[in-house]
Amino acid sequence: MFRLVTEVDKARRDLLHTRLRETNTAASPVLRALRGTPHERERPLHVWALDETGGLAGGLVGHTWTAWLHVTYLWVDAAHRGAGLGSALLERAERTARDQRGCTSARLETWDFQAPEFYRKQGYEVVCVIPDYPPGITEYTLTKRLA
Repeated sequence: MFRLVTEVDKARRDLLHTRLRETNTAASPVLRALRGTPHERERPLHVWALDETGGLAGGLVGHTWTAWLHVTYLWVDAAHRGAGLGSALLERAERTARDQRGCTSARLETWDFQAPEFYRKQGYEVVCVIPDYPPGITEYTLTKRLA
């Protein structure tokens, strides 16, 4: 007999994470080889753009893990859109990930009303499309090889 619960405290969440990590590491020689290396953990990678007054004009939030850059957020203030700032933020993150962290690929998610075409112009390819996520919106996952 089991008792299923939908809310747990941090200690139980951490325990589940630890057990999952141990199980995955035991099952995968790739993950096992990562243990104890600099690539084992996610490392934050942030790029900010400030305007002439020091205000936030745009920014990128992501992280690197193994040989991948994962872009979590890319935002440009409406007053600065169309000036190449989004491309510059993305290029700086890709260059940092490649040159300083040894990344060979990048990935990100975007919705249909956001910027799938922008990312395609930056060399990203759609590898997954999820319709109705959330309902009425399509989510795209895109990847790019970092040469």
